[in-house]
Amino acid sequence: MKKFIKEIYPYLIIILIVVFFRTYIATPVRVDGASMKSTLLDGDILVLNKLDKSFERFDIVVVSVNNTKIVKRIIGLPNEKVEYNDNVLYINDKPITQFFFETDDFSLKELYNIETLPDDYYFVMGDNRKVSSDSRDYRIGLINKSQILGTTSIRLYPFNKIGKVK
Repeated sequence: MKKFIKEIYPYLIIILIVVFFRTYIATPVRVDGASMKSTLLDGDILVLNKLDKSFERFDIVVVSVNNTKIVKRIIGLPNEKVEYNDNVLYINDKPITQFFFETDDFSLKELYNIETLPDDYYFVMGDNRKVSSDSRDYRIGLINKSQILGTTSIRLYPFNKIGKVK
């Protein structure tokens, strides 16, 4: 019995390390759908960094909404006014340069009857704005910081596209 325990001990340590790593540090996540096209495609596999909690505009994040993980891009930060007008993103009434597909005009006032995002809330959108279900959709809504599982900037699959994602 002692010999068996000695033989299995290294494997148990490896299993514990892997479980700890995937639970608290990083784990793979799969893109589902076309909402992030052409930056990310359906089926792409990314590394979710669970330690990064300093979210910035245009970070790609994985969000938990109704027990589903979705991949989106942060557009609006807490306490900011967010609106689109003629395909120009305005943050606090100042135009922001961006590189995404066009979208219909909207404002926080029209969508949620608020002027600025509340504390700890983010406005997220997919890069393929015409097909993305995101913070413009009341079923997803504004994203509380606690719903953001982490950031992702590394693609693992497909193998011909391994590397940093912007």
